[in-house]
Amino acid sequence: ASADSAKKIMEETNRVRGRPLFYPFIGTGAGRGVYVESEDGSVKLDLINGIGVNIFGHAHPRMIAAALRGALSDVVMQGNLEPAAEYAQLGKKLTELAGRNSRLRHTWFATCGTMANENALKLARQKNTPARLVLAMENSFAGRSTMMAEVTDNPAYRQGLPVYNEVLRIPFYDKNDPKSSERALSRLKEHVGNNPKNISSFVFEPMLGEGGFKFAPRDYFVPMLEFCKEHKIAVWADEVQTFMRTGELFAFETLKIGEYIDLCTVAKTLQTGATLFTEEYNPQPGLIAGTFSGSSAAMSAGLEALTMITEEGYLGPNGKIAKIHSDFVGMLNRLNETTCKGQLRDAGGLGLMVAVTPLDGTKDAVTKLLFTLFKNGIIAFSCGRDPYRLRFLIPAIIESKDIETVGKILEQSIQEMI
Repeated sequence: ASADSAKKIMEETNRVRGRPLFYPFIGTGAGRGVYVESEDGSVKLDLINGIGVNIFGHAHPRMIAAALRGALSDVVMQGNLEPAAEYAQLGKKLTELAGRNSRLRHTWFATCGTMANENALKLARQKNTPARLVLAMENSFAGRSTMMAEVTDNPAYRQGLPVYNEVLRIPFYDKNDPKSSERALSRLKEHVGNNPKNISSFVFEPMLGEGGFKFAPRDYFVPMLEFCKEHKIAVWADEVQTFMRTGELFAFETLKIGEYIDLCTVAKTLQTGATLFTEEYNPQPGLIAGTFSGSSAAMSAGLEALTMITEEGYLGPNGKIAKIHSDFVGMLNRLNETTCKGQLRDAGGLGLMVAVTPLDGTKDAVTKLLFTLFKNGIIAFSCGRDPYRLRFLIPAIIESKDIETVGKILEQSIQEMI
């Protein structure tokens, strides 16, 4: 496409949306591997993959073949009343895999992470009725529906919305505070003490996603999870972003806390959304349904993604994800110690979720860096607040040479800004 026609498409899209795209980017559909092509003809390294959807990058032959198999089905969209083979196969595989290291026994599909989360909350509230309140983390993100915007700890995402006062906050783990775990448990006990019989669930991301890619050790979670069990509060792991990414299939496996989980929500990498639940939280008929469970193509591709991630050497301490993490964080640390001295601090995360605090960590500086990176050939995003961080959702098919290229572009972009 010419620059003029690309500009026209983007302007038209901005008009239809009612606000501009974050980046001047519309894909052509001709990406390959870690690279994506824009309508303006530019090619960039895609290190955010649709905010975590395209874990195998662009045009992976097995994902394309699976999507085509699904697309040849007699229906485009499947639902919970008339499912087809893809629904049955994906549900069976996901449930079997989840049940290896947890008590999760059932799966219910929805079209996205937000709807998977809505279903999880309904299951928790029905089981623990009339309990209404939800324990959730500070700096958490749960989705964009009215209720999930309430669970999300970001006032900017619910500007002008009514306040329901249904969410009680727990401070997430702070590695710089030796009493962090103690403070979190104390706050949880205080909330429960003040609201006996009125807390339905405790929802947490095993690693904060939008909240800054901060993760906590097992010892931080276990006392809180045991306390919730004791008080019959549903333990709900929101794995919409961590699923398939942390070095194990589920982050609850990475943290070895599967025995405590009553509800688990996944989406993104699965190409559709799903709520997993134990026998105890199996709902009454009528509580959850859904005209849309996912397209036939998406469900077929989701099944292929599950097969690849579990059978192609990606998982475990010596798996491909662990190596990618080590190489990528190593690259960031080297830059911080050498040419970008002190400008890329605190690199870390879990598996394919990596973040670093660049420059002075202010919103303005990080936003400017994002657009500089975009100009120079990398699509990334931000996360966290105070400090704002540079976020990478790394595709599982990235190679060493690509990580080197990322390092060069990052180095160039930082140098342009200091």
